[in-house]
Amino acid sequence: YAWDANEEYLFKAMVAFALRRYSSKSTTQISNVLLCNVTDRVSFWFVVTDSSKNVTTVPGSEVEAAIRMNRNRINSAFLLSDKTLQFLKITSTLSPPVEPSTPVWLIVFGVVLCLIVAGIFFLVVAGIQQRKKKNKQSTERENLEEKGEVTVTVENGIPCETLDLKAGHINGVFAADDERFTSL
Repeated sequence: YAWDANEEYLFKAMVAFALRRYSSKSTTQISNVLLCNVTDRVSFWFVVTDSSKNVTTVPGSEVEAAIRMNRNRINSAFLLSDKTLQFLKITSTLSPPVEPSTPVWLIVFGVVLCLIVAGIFFLVVAGIQQRKKKNKQSTERENLEEKGEVTVTVENGIPCETLDLKAGHINGVFAADDERFTSL
């Protein structure tokens, strides 16, 4: 934007305002702020004189403290930020980066640990359920065998033919051979 006499006046007024707020003296006037070596790039240095003596300058530390205290008001007046309005020898008032209350590595560690604990819990519960199911099936088979009822044999996960334990079982292959031979 264009830096002209009106902008210079506003800057002088803001510096005088900052000094008045900082030192609680109402003696600092706009005429006490002097701009020197103003360039086209809006680069300059300024001096603040003491209004009571009009020759003595206000100490630099006091001016720095006043600007640091009212930096946000000065930036707002010019619609700028600490990155665009720079005062040499005065540290910027940028807020420090926000750090979470807990470190990131601790959060990641907690999530991984919870996943591991949940996995172990799932495996334990699944194992208990399988054991109960297996025990239930074996007790049912034993009960059927004790009663002499028909059972189904399972080999390699495939159910085989049913057996009638009370009547017995005759193998048909050998039955035909018995007829060829004479009995003794």
